[in-house]
Amino acid sequence: MWAALEPVGFDPRSGGYRRHAWTREDAELREWFAGEAGARGLPVVTDRAGNQWAWWGDPDADGPGVVLGSHLDSVPGGGAFDGPLGVVSAFAALDRLRSDGVVPARPVAVAHFGDEEGARFGVACAGSRLLTGALDGDRARALRDADGVPMADAMTRAGHDPAHLGRDDETLRRIGTYVELHVEQGRALADLDRPVAVGAGIRPHGRWRFVLPGEANHAGTTALADRRDPMLGFAEVVLAARAAAHRHDVLATCGKVRVEPNGVNAIPSLVTGWLDARGSDEARVRSTVADVAAAVAAHGGGLTEESWSPSTEFDGPLAARLARLLGSAADPAPVLPTGAGHDAGILAAAGVPAAMLFVRNPTGVSHSPAEHAEPADCHAGVEALAAVLDELTR
Repeated sequence: MWAALEPVGFDPRSGGYRRHAWTREDAELREWFAGEAGARGLPVVTDRAGNQWAWWGDPDADGPGVVLGSHLDSVPGGGAFDGPLGVVSAFAALDRLRSDGVVPARPVAVAHFGDEEGARFGVACAGSRLLTGALDGDRARALRDADGVPMADAMTRAGHDPAHLGRDDETLRRIGTYVELHVEQGRALADLDRPVAVGAGIRPHGRWRFVLPGEANHAGTTALADRRDPMLGFAEVVLAARAAAHRHDVLATCGKVRVEPNGVNAIPSLVTGWLDARGSDEARVRSTVADVAAAVAAHGGGLTEESWSPSTEFDGPLAARLARLLGSAADPAPVLPTGAGHDAGILAAAGVPAAMLFVRNPTGVSHSPAEHAEPADCHAGVEALAAVLDELTR
């Protein structure tokens, strides 16, 4: 399975992946998912948001069921493990149970959530947010990518009807418990020398877009005193974000910028930047954003919230149960929080019992071609996921 996925969206220049929602690469990933499901005799259902569900058993007659899954899309230049490891491991966990002759007492599904990274249209976990109603259908249809293509048009071109986007109660009723395995996006497990951990929850995080106006002019003839260069404001906003992050003890990143007209010999007329802010405490994150908004306003610009995920705790008794299952009463598996957003967090916030497993990442690097997990740890993750599935479907 891993070998079949490796070429899809691979960029030899960066050594990373570009797998964005509703693109040719996304279509290839969806075909791969459907093929793996078909090889196991699992019918695939696509929900109103475009998420794929491969069911073993009938969730409408015998559900709700236990769902394993993750996503297959990537950030620009992303690594191979973020997302795909969870989907591949879910299929492998089913194979493990079947090879042991286990017949679950509840329906089981492998899920592929679309557009988790939000790399194309700016809203992370768009597939699960649409499913739960956290993202309004009208807003989703109007979201545009960097080329101005609305999400509705992109979906239509990909063969998915965007007319019915919105909360999907029919699909939600089928989910009894959701378990997502993911490569760890940090190095806590490496420091603990443990291959697998259970997720405790997701720290609050969000994305904001800010616009800084300027005046286009010639780079070689316009005196410095006569310039209205928004790139100077952008530089100050980036520094303000870093200072605010230190001040409030959070993480703040300005990792994306769009410059117009984007010419080497032209003073920009407009700069659009994005802020990502995360922390252990919502008030601290909000204070950081307020400080950045003030810096943006000082340069005549404005800041707009694109997405926000509050602090989300996974089902505490379930997490403790899984930690004992994957370790022992005396030495349970580690239970770790994360600052990375996941579809499991969106479902948990909507009231769906959810849990996460993390697989050790030896360097802690993620959203980069250097993202990695050793084969032995990946296999340990599959064994852990199979044990969890067996436990939850008895």
